[in-house]
Amino acid sequence: MDRIIKLTGAIFASGFVLVGLAWLIAPQLAAQSFRMDLMMGTGLSTQIADLASFFLTLGATALIGLISGARPWVLAAILLLVFAMVGRVTAYLAHNADLPVDMVLVEATATSVFALNHWRMSRSNTNSAGSSTKF
Repeated sequence: MDRIIKLTGAIFASGFVLVGLAWLIAPQLAAQSFRMDLMMGTGLSTQIADLASFFLTLGATALIGLISGARPWVLAAILLLVFAMVGRVTAYLAHNADLPVDMVLVEATATSVFALNHWRMSRSNTNSAGSSTKF
């Protein structure tokens, strides 16, 4: 069961890395998948840079934690997802934005999988420096 939880986390993490790469390589396609319009000028630069860096960091921190067994890396990925969900709900409640329930569900599911991995690591007494590299 631990391997399935870890593999599921790695699949989510890899998907987030691919989304980050899509923002760098094919921003029009990435924007369409998020039901967004691409901005122009400095806004476009900010949109591509911020979204690519968010997803690349999210995926990389999760993968580093899952592969090394270092729990703080997985916690960083969890925090990124939690704050993204908080931001979506805040935008909906305070700023009249649409609430993309499908995206929130993906974020909540990934958060749960990463949290299970974090708990699994603590249960198996893996230290924060990471001693388990077995997949």
